[in-house]
Amino acid sequence: MATGKYSRVDGRKSSSYCSLATIVVFVIFCLVGIWMFMSSSIVPVKNSKFLSVETGNEVKQTLSKSDSKQFDDTSGDLSGAETREDGSGLSSKELGITNEDNLLDNLVVESNNEEKESQDSAEKNQEENHANESSDEKTESESGQKMVDEDDGKDRETNSRDRESNLETGEAENEGGEMKNKLHTESEESSGENGSESAESGKNYGVDGTADKLKHVGKEANLTEEKNGKNQDEHLELSADHNIVESKENNQASNEILPAGAQSEILTETTTQNGAWSTQAVESQNEKKSQQSSTSSKKNDHHWKLCKSTAGPDYIPCLDNWQVIRKLPSTMHYEHRERHCPDEAPTCLVPLPEGYKRSVKWPKSRDKIWYYNVPHTKLAEVKGHQNWVKVTGEYLTFPGGGTQFVNGALHYIDFIQESVPEIAWGKRTRVVLDVGCGVASFGGYLFERNVLAMSFAPKDEHEAQVQFALERGIPAISNVMGTKRLPFPSSVFDLVHCARCRRHILRHILGGKLLLELNRVLRPGGYFVWSATPVYRKGPEDVGIWQEMSRLTKSMCWELVVVKKDKLNNVGAAIYRKPTSNDCYNKRSRNAPPLCEESDDPNAAWDVPLQACMHKVPVDSTKRGSLWPAQWPERLEKPPYWLNSQVGVYGKAAQSDLTADYSHWKKVVSQSYLSGMGIDWSSVRNVIDMKAVYGGFAAALKDLKVWVMNVVPIDSPDTLPIIYERGLFGMYHDWCESFNTYPRTYDVVHADHLFSSIKKRCKLVAVIAEVDRILRPEGKLILRDNLETISEVESMAKSLQWEIRMIYSKDNEGLLCVRKTFWRPTEEPIKSAIV
Repeated sequence: MATGKYSRVDGRKSSSYCSLATIVVFVIFCLVGIWMFMSSSIVPVKNSKFLSVETGNEVKQTLSKSDSKQFDDTSGDLSGAETREDGSGLSSKELGITNEDNLLDNLVVESNNEEKESQDSAEKNQEENHANESSDEKTESESGQKMVDEDDGKDRETNSRDRESNLETGEAENEGGEMKNKLHTESEESSGENGSESAESGKNYGVDGTADKLKHVGKEANLTEEKNGKNQDEHLELSADHNIVESKENNQASNEILPAGAQSEILTETTTQNGAWSTQAVESQNEKKSQQSSTSSKKNDHHWKLCKSTAGPDYIPCLDNWQVIRKLPSTMHYEHRERHCPDEAPTCLVPLPEGYKRSVKWPKSRDKIWYYNVPHTKLAEVKGHQNWVKVTGEYLTFPGGGTQFVNGALHYIDFIQESVPEIAWGKRTRVVLDVGCGVASFGGYLFERNVLAMSFAPKDEHEAQVQFALERGIPAISNVMGTKRLPFPSSVFDLVHCARCRRHILRHILGGKLLLELNRVLRPGGYFVWSATPVYRKGPEDVGIWQEMSRLTKSMCWELVVVKKDKLNNVGAAIYRKPTSNDCYNKRSRNAPPLCEESDDPNAAWDVPLQACMHKVPVDSTKRGSLWPAQWPERLEKPPYWLNSQVGVYGKAAQSDLTADYSHWKKVVSQSYLSGMGIDWSSVRNVIDMKAVYGGFAAALKDLKVWVMNVVPIDSPDTLPIIYERGLFGMYHDWCESFNTYPRTYDVVHADHLFSSIKKRCKLVAVIAEVDRILRPEGKLILRDNLETISEVESMAKSLQWEIRMIYSKDNEGLLCVRKTFWRPTEEPIKSAIV
C-alpha cells in the first residue's frame, strides 16, 4: 500500500521532470536561435586555399572565380576588361552582409551546454542529421561554396555541429543554403548583364597560388562600381560603394591566410568535439602568422620626411648639392652648374609650393600656367620685353617670343626652313637639340611642324627657365655645357639650334670644345643653326666673335650654307652643315682640331670629360651615320639599315627583335594602358620611360598628344641610338642618382623591369623617393616587374599615401599602377643641400 502510493508519487515526479526538461530544451533552442540570428555571419567561399579577411568590418569576404585572360610580359594580352576595381582585390558585389543574409546562411554552431540532458534526443536524431548534413555538403560542393563561421573561423576548428539539432533545424538549414545559393546566382546573373561588372568578376585574386591577381582602385573605377551597384542592391542590399571603398582602404593590410586544412574542416563532420577550446596547433599557427605579419609590417613601414634645402620645392639633389659646390676649385667652365650628387641618394620628399594645383592641360599650357605652380617672376621682369614670359593675374603667360624671335617662334621656325628648304621640318628633320633654350618656346612651337626638340639650359640665374618649359608641357632638361659630354650618343640629332649662345662660344673658343661637342651629337649631313648677334651686328666684339667662329667651323669642315636675316624680328641666322665624308678632314693643312683616337668611343657620354677632338664620319654603308634615316613617320616603324648582324636585346636578330618589341608594346598600350587603368590620357602630357630599350612604349603612344623622355640606364644595353634613329629622343642616366629635372615634371612614369635590377646597386627606397620627386601630384606610376619588387613598391606607395589603381600578376610577373596624391609628411624635415 505504502509502496504503491510511493510508486504513484514517483511516477508523477518522473513525468514532471520530463516536462521540465522539455521546456528547458525548448528555451535553450530559442536562445540559441536568437543568438545565431544576431551574431552569425557566413559567406560563400569559392576557393579551398585562401580567404581574404577584412578586420575592420569583422566580415570575411571572397571572390567569385572565372577564367582570366593570360598575362604575358612579352605579349601584352592585358585588356581593359581584366580589371578589378578594389585595392584588396574584391569585387563590390561581394561586400556587405545583411541580416537577411545571416538568416539564410547555413549556420555552424557549437553548443556545449545541456549536452548531457539532451543526449538521448541527440542519439535518436543523429542519423537524420547526418543525412541532412551530407545533403548540405553535396549542395555546397556543387555550387562551389563553403561556409565559414565569422566568430570561430580564426580561433578554433569549426568541426562540430550542434548534436542537439533536430530534423526541423536541418531542413531549415537546407532551405537556407538553397536560398543563399539562389541569391548568389541571381547576383552573378545580374552582374553578367553589365560589361564592366562582368570584367570585375573575371579574376580570382589572392585565392590560389597559381591564379591571376588583379586589383583596380580609383575614382574612374569607383564611378563604374557605383553604377553597377544599383543592380546589385536590388538582390543583396549592399552598402554604398563609397563606404565600401573607404573601409577597404583602411584595411588593405589586414589580409590573412587561414590555417592549412581549415577549408576542409568547415564542411566535414568529425567524431571529436573541441567544445569551447581551440587546439594547440591552431593557437601556435595563429601566433606564428601574427608574428610574421608584425615583422613584415615593421619591415615595410616607411617613415617619410620633407627635404630641407635652400632650393625648397625646386630641389634637384645632384644640382643643389652646395656642400660640394662650395668646395669646387674653379667655376670658370660652369663646373658649379654640373652634376654633383650626394654620396647617398636622398630618401626625403620635396615639398609642394604653397598654392600648387593641377597643371593646365595641353595645348593651353603652352600659353599659360598657374603662377603658384612655378612662383618665380624674375624672368618676367628681365625678359618680359622679349615676350618670354609675363605675369597675368593668377597665370604666367607665354606670348611665344624669345630673344631671337620677339614676334613669335612659329614665324622664326618657318624662316629657318625658308632659308634652307632641305631642312624639311617634320620629314627629313625630326629630332632637334635646342641649346640654351630659355623657356623653350622654340621647341614648344616645333610640335606644330611635327618635330621633337630636346631643349636644355642650366639651373642658373635665369630663374626656373627649364621649370617653366616643363610646366608648359615642353620637353626640357637642366643641363650645362661645361666640362663633361652631353648625355646623348653621337650622331643622333638631325639639327642643332643655338640662339644667342655667344658667351658660351667665347668661353670655349680656345680649343673649341663646346662646338666640338655639338659636332659629336650632330648627325653627319645635319644642320647647325646659329642665331646670335655676331651673325648680323657689326660691333667690334661681334665682329671678332664672327671671325673666330668662321675659322673654327672651317677647320671642322662645316659648310656655311647660308647667312640670312629675318626682317620681321630683325635678327639673322647662320646655318652650317656637317660633312658626310672624311675627305675634308684628310685635306686639312693643319690637324687642328685633331681627329680623336681610334680608341675614343664617341657614344660614351656618361660623366665623360670633353675632348678637343673630332670623330671621323662613318662611310661604310653598314655603319650607323653613313646614311640618313628614312623620313618621318616611316622611320618610326622601319628598322634601321645598320641593324644587320647584331643580336637583339631579347635574343632574336636585331631587326626582328625591334619589330617584335614594337608589336608587343602596341598591344600592351592599346589593350591595357589606354583603357584598363583608369588613366585620363587627355590630361597626360609629359611622360618618362625609365628603361626604354628600343623606345617601343613611346612609339606606341605616337598618336597621342604626349611626349616621352626615353631613358636608357647606364647599366643596360646601349640602345639609345636606335631610339633616335626611329625619330624619338632620350638620354642616358643612372637611376641610383637624381634625374636632371625639376620636381613635379611628369604626368606618367613608366618602369619596365628596372627596379628589380637597380635595387641590386642602390636602395630602392631612394629610387621611389626620386620617382615621387619627378612625378606630379595625381600623376601615375606604371610598373612592370617581378612579384617581389611589385610587393615592395606597393608597400612604399601605400606609405606615401598613393592610391593603388591596379595590381595584376601571373607566373611571378606583375603589373602595378599607382596614383600619387597631394600628401606630404608633417614631420620635421631632413636637412639637405643647405647653402
